[in-house]
Amino acid sequence: MNKFKRTFAATAMIAGLGLLAVGCGSSSNAPSGTADNSKNAGSSAQTEKVYNVGSDASYAPFEYVNDKKQVVGFDVDVMNAIAKAEGFKVKYNNTAWDGIFLTLDQNTNDMLISAITITDQRKQKMDFSDPYFEATQMIAYKKGTNLTTLNALKGHTVAVQNGTTGDDIVSKAFGKANSDIKRFDAMPLALQELANGGVDAAVGDNGVVVNYVKNNGAGKFDTAVDPNFPKENYGIAVKKGNTALLNKINDGIKKIKSDGELDKIYEKWFGKKK
Repeated sequence: MNKFKRTFAATAMIAGLGLLAVGCGSSSNAPSGTADNSKNAGSSAQTEKVYNVGSDASYAPFEYVNDKKQVVGFDVDVMNAIAKAEGFKVKYNNTAWDGIFLTLDQNTNDMLISAITITDQRKQKMDFSDPYFEATQMIAYKKGTNLTTLNALKGHTVAVQNGTTGDDIVSKAFGKANSDIKRFDAMPLALQELANGGVDAAVGDNGVVVNYVKNNGAGKFDTAVDPNFPKENYGIAVKKGNTALLNKINDGIKKIKSDGELDKIYEKWFGKKK
């Protein structure tokens, strides 16, 4: 969820579109995650470390804003589990996708978890954790049009989220300046354009597309994965050179993988792995 991805940002909507419905901006959650930093009996507890986590909460089911104005989703549950395993707290900052990576260098956010695809281009500017989720791009199209492959999309109008892996793949296939490519600031807006009949298809991360179709397009749309679409791995991004934090995150990922917690979180949001 790339010019940079996301691979997944603007005012979005993620509750009103099924599980989708929110706006990006500056809303954030109170610190979450637990830790026992108390010393020996008789001494006072230390203040727990709180890390700022940037996430573009317009990408259900990975991150979105619920009716309590909290950033929630699969990524949030993963980050909370890592924080608990490693004994630190996190505070979520709803950060628009356009510019989210700059917040690491600006020290606005300590880390980013936002369905971010690990790419060689991005690794030149930031460091990534070990992968925690495998994804691919998916095509959503109106029933009966049979737009099941990238090649089949040629000559048709296609909606993508600006600066995402979907944008990158479609742009490479048909040319970045191709007028048939319609770019939107958030994937829900791209999918809504398909629902409104403004485009023939939309291309985006499979988790988001499946979630939208399930909640908003059941019976109206079909989905397909072109076998030539590459597999993608999501990672947690930190500022280049922040090895101490990166090691802490990777240790947490290893723990929640080994104890089954990551599988439980996956099943909560996506069902059992096939």
